[in-house]
Amino acid sequence: MFYLGSNQPNPTRLNWQQRFKELAHSSRHLLLRQYYQQGLVNPDTPVSETPIMALDLETTGLDPRQHGIVSIGLVPVQGQRILNSAAQQWLVKPRFELTNSSVRVHRITDSALQTAPDLIEILPEFLAAIAGKTLLVHCADIERRFLTAALQVRLGEPLQFPVIDTMALEAKVHRAKPLSLWQQFRKTPRTSIRLSASRQRYGLPPYLPHHAVTDALACAELFQAQLATRYPPNTPIADLWS
Repeated sequence: MFYLGSNQPNPTRLNWQQRFKELAHSSRHLLLRQYYQQGLVNPDTPVSETPIMALDLETTGLDPRQHGIVSIGLVPVQGQRILNSAAQQWLVKPRFELTNSSVRVHRITDSALQTAPDLIEILPEFLAAIAGKTLLVHCADIERRFLTAALQVRLGEPLQFPVIDTMALEAKVHRAKPLSLWQQFRKTPRTSIRLSASRQRYGLPPYLPHHAVTDALACAELFQAQLATRYPPNTPIADLWS
């Protein structure tokens, strides 16, 4: 076991607790004000004491300007426990049509979404579920961009939230150094930091991908392995979130 955490102060750490206090006053929409008013833990709170919610979105593609969210999965994490019994999932009707390629990936069809609500209808329940928690994802760029776009369209302002990105944590180890010229010449493949490949490095079992709750669970399990290997329980949450 080895630890990458540090007890030295980090001046670049984000203070999401303060940011939420500011947003609770400046947000124009009641739903978002209520979400921000729930607040967040102090940045120095140990990760073992921080309420965390693993999140996964299934979408119709990778560009939020042309694609939409079709499924949301949540799995709570508290310390070394993953609370499977409290997992939640929603199917939501996207603003854009499904494509054949997206259906092949996530296996959610038009018929499955026929009676699904728009995101705005489940938004109060979703925001209540994640209020006060730090979100945990694999590849924060996807979740941030899609939730930002979705709420901007529906509420007129984006959703802001802290994220622990398990892909970024893997990148710190496996992408810390660029490939050497010799490796580039030999076209040496870079170590994969995708969810399935990352889990395999820790001896975690394979799961069928692209199911929102299953992927959220897979991310939560990967995070537990990363913590056990690299970060002591007293690591400040601000050293991990972004």
